[in-house]
Amino acid sequence: MSEVDPLDAYSRAVVSVADLVLPSVASITVRTSRGAGAGSASVITADGFLLTSAHVVEGARSARAAFTDGTSVEVSVVGRDPLSDLAVLKSIDKTPAPVQLGDASGLRVGQLVVALGNPMGLAGSVTAGIVSALGRSLPTSAGRVVDEVIQTDAALNPGNSGGVLADSAGRMVGVNTALAGFGLGLAVPINETTKGIIESLMTKGRVRRAWLGIVGAETALSPELARRLGSSTGLRVAGVSEDSPAALGGIRQGDIVIEIDHRRVVSSTAVQKAMVENAIDHPIEVTVWRNGALVDVILVPTELADA
Repeated sequence: MSEVDPLDAYSRAVVSVADLVLPSVASITVRTSRGAGAGSASVITADGFLLTSAHVVEGARSARAAFTDGTSVEVSVVGRDPLSDLAVLKSIDKTPAPVQLGDASGLRVGQLVVALGNPMGLAGSVTAGIVSALGRSLPTSAGRVVDEVIQTDAALNPGNSGGVLADSAGRMVGVNTALAGFGLGLAVPINETTKGIIESLMTKGRVRRAWLGIVGAETALSPELARRLGSSTGLRVAGVSEDSPAALGGIRQGDIVIEIDHRRVVSSTAVQKAMVENAIDHPIEVTVWRNGALVDVILVPTELADA
């Protein structure tokens, strides 16, 4: 008589992810001028690069990564990007095998996800849940918003930040963050954009972004204008930084930004997406609605100062 399998399909999936991913997840202890802190990280390359949250290693003078197999290595901060809340660490010592990076753009609401990390100092912890929502926005301490954030009901607590959110195949689809609070589980997605950020941090130690100097908020367009443009919202300019590219190019408070570089703008998020490294010092056309007419202006974005 065969033995009864005590694990159902859900349990087998979670156990499989834990077995595969946990060896790559580290408990991070950090020492700063203000004391000590803790978080999580994951090995992402075979030569010792690790990924974590930027806020975990803010002000770090030294840091150490401890793995579930009992090994512990010193790590240095290669680069931090507070605007995406991502940071890359490096160990000169041997580390466990890297976790496989996935692609969060393929996630669906209701899909199983597993969070692995170091909550409350309890190394090697695993929680599971589903993707509760997609496309959330997460304000960072640097005053910028991370887009396409994953919301999950997998429990996250202080110390989980920087850890892995994995799909049922054990691929890393997000970097967990406990910044949100209120019982929400949020993760910065692993996608084409964040992979580019990670690569820049690994090779350059920083991320270059363009800047226009516009402060605005999403606003509804009049029904007539919405029909004309095929969009119901635009970005109303609430302020323009002095001597900024927007100011020098003639953007005014009260303008409604409709397009940037021929791409429709419906919120400040759309402006952020257009301000990539390749836009620095390159003229772009911006279309605004001003005094009942569409007006085109040419702006030359400059490099955003380090956060």
